[in-house]
Amino acid sequence: MNGSNLGIGDSGLGSRRPALGERASDAAIDARELTRRFGDFVAVDRLSFTVRRGEIFGFLGANGAGKSTTIRMLCGLLVPSSGSATVGGVDVRRDPEGVKRRIGYMSQRFSLYERLTVDQNIRFFAGVYGIRGSRFEARRRFAIEMAGLTGREHQLTSDLAGGWRQRLALGCAILHEPPIVFLDEPTGGVDPLSRRRFWDLIRRLAAEGVTVLVTTHYLDEAEHCHRIAVIHAGRLAALGTTSELKRVFSGRPIIEVQTLQPVAVMRRLDEHPAVEKTTVFGTDVHAVLRSPETSVDDVVTWVRAGGLDVAAAGLVLPSLEDVFLDVVERASEANAVAAGERRP
Repeated sequence: MNGSNLGIGDSGLGSRRPALGERASDAAIDARELTRRFGDFVAVDRLSFTVRRGEIFGFLGANGAGKSTTIRMLCGLLVPSSGSATVGGVDVRRDPEGVKRRIGYMSQRFSLYERLTVDQNIRFFAGVYGIRGSRFEARRRFAIEMAGLTGREHQLTSDLAGGWRQRLALGCAILHEPPIVFLDEPTGGVDPLSRRRFWDLIRRLAAEGVTVLVTTHYLDEAEHCHRIAVIHAGRLAALGTTSELKRVFSGRPIIEVQTLQPVAVMRRLDEHPAVEKTTVFGTDVHAVLRSPETSVDDVVTWVRAGGLDVAAAGLVLPSLEDVFLDVVERASEANAVAAGERRP
């Protein structure tokens, strides 16, 4: 599937001219101290970040971290308690309807009408976006082909497999060819092959100049993003490319120990004074060292001295999972300290 088959190339979005009063160098999304409270609960706490045009920007965090609340504010669906944000040069607080006209939004929950057919869903969303005439026929064709639903136009949406529904939902969200698209955990509950195909579509959108902000708690999906923001307890815990985020382990080597006794080995390694922390990865154990001075042989000798088995061991590069766990742990510790300082 090439860019024109996605229905984006013909629209000129890849070379879209800036709107009146908008500079070509402006960020597609710009958030400053964005905050949302629900009573005494702070769901989003002073988030600041920018997203460049044509960038795939990932929000990575556990459920309840504040990702969806942030997206709803950026989409003009929820008024910020404080702070500011612009999307496509439009202030989300002053002109939420203007924001909605410039974006595509695919919610965390299934965003189509299951009692309607494929074609009826497309016609409904086209009507919402004011798409008519020859443009409607072109966009209808685009959505059906993108979703792989040619010949299934009159099938009830509820009868479609998850991957088809997911791609149809994306097609309906971008029928009006928006320059900015928000995808809120779009691949939840979808099989791995369908997830891969969906991400192929996201990459093609970005290649045509469309800005994509996507939330996920799948670490393998985050690897596809140009940059990643790690969100924890409503706060920005880390921001950067995958390579930049992995620098958190600079000077702190990670040793992977392969063993048939992972839990026992982890407990033994936790007692080593040179080991900062350990994590079980399947049947392997990752040990983060406090400095490069400790060798792999030192670690293996320590484990075996405890009467435990080591099949193999060696230095490994940090994975995004290593990074995520480390960043969240540090953020939790910082939050705990801050909370303690605030207590009377």
